[in-house]
Amino acid sequence: MPDLFAPDPDPNPVPDEPAADAPLADRLRPRTLAEIIGQEHLTGPEGPIGRMVAAGRLSSMVLWGPPGTGKTSIARLLADATGMRYHAVSAVFSGVADLKKAFAEADRARAAGQRTLLFVDEIHRFNRAQQDGFLPFVEGGTVTLVGATTENPSFELNAALLSRAQVLILHRLGADALGRLLDRAEALEGPLPVTEDARAALVASADGDGRFLLNQAETLYAARLTEPLDPAALGAFLQRRVAVYDKDRDGHYNLISALHKSLRGSDPQAALYYLARMLTAGEEPLYVLRRITRFASEDIGLADPQALQQCIAAKEAYQFLGSPEGELAIVQACLYCATAPKSNAAYAAMKAAWKAARETGSLQPPATILNAPTKLMKQIGYGKDYAYDHDVEGGFSGADYWPDDLPAQDFYRPVERGFERQVKERMAWWSRRRDELRG
Repeated sequence: MPDLFAPDPDPNPVPDEPAADAPLADRLRPRTLAEIIGQEHLTGPEGPIGRMVAAGRLSSMVLWGPPGTGKTSIARLLADATGMRYHAVSAVFSGVADLKKAFAEADRARAAGQRTLLFVDEIHRFNRAQQDGFLPFVEGGTVTLVGATTENPSFELNAALLSRAQVLILHRLGADALGRLLDRAEALEGPLPVTEDARAALVASADGDGRFLLNQAETLYAARLTEPLDPAALGAFLQRRVAVYDKDRDGHYNLISALHKSLRGSDPQAALYYLARMLTAGEEPLYVLRRITRFASEDIGLADPQALQQCIAAKEAYQFLGSPEGELAIVQACLYCATAPKSNAAYAAMKAAWKAARETGSLQPPATILNAPTKLMKQIGYGKDYAYDHDVEGGFSGADYWPDDLPAQDFYRPVERGFERQVKERMAWWSRRRDELRG
């Protein structure tokens, strides 16, 4: 008679051996944590995963990293290494009913003395309410949660869940790690039909994605080519791979930040690289140009007033020419801003003035500089004794324009670079002249 209280069979067992006709990436899937390539900072003896496995006790975690870096493999092998029951769900295909079933099975397994590792792929796709649903089962020890995401957990996972799970960052696979993956493929399937240069190009085309690399290798094996391909022939055979870039997520914010900081650091080569990364991946050109235009005011300002004009001209040129011809104008604006003298004096002055305005917004300007369009206003002193600067020798009266209860402020402080050096000298002359006139 069957045991009605026994835990359900594991719905996601770790297979002993993949089928002979399984994809190459599946046949080369690591069988132990030691076989994981490129994530030794996590899986090595001194890494957080390595230490947890050595202790025989896992805590809940979120594996954050690019596609094809081993998140799913690590989760499966963690369960195997610690003797835990493995259950996997995907946020793309699963709903509340699937989660309730998973938690119920885990609860029964726990009663029978079996711990459950619940792997949730694409965990960021669950909404906030669904994420909250994990909390009592994670806190109570019903499951040890291992989530996988390609998105920044800070933005996509709620704070309550993040406080209960350690975020572990997986690195994109470098050329050495990808090369070792190809070595494993060749040990199984034989030499790839490519030259050494083409092999290097194949690794570069993967952009850190091991699964993509193995799928490309499998395509080459399946073609049964008789002559090795050189890089040009390989590119024609496999077609072009589009760079990994999510315009709505991390890629968007990380690359625009990298562009801005490269411009600020006066590195036109790096700035041009990040500009190219965004535009070739499909970013809206006018968005990028808006950010460069903002940079022209924030980080250049009056050190080179032409920087802003270059950006506005680039906008008009791009709108007139369209893509791809108009993108050259954006490149020109980018290079101009990268090589221009830098000053954030205008930006700092704006922040200081805005702060003062919020704190002293009710102060009345001195009556001397107020308009007096009516007889009453004249009678109460509006405009009295106003010195019209153009009628004064030198075109400068040195009058005091600040409210009576607010001392003169020093918001704008030009730097000793570019055109602002001249501005600074002019302001210093006015300051000395003002002191002389006030005696």
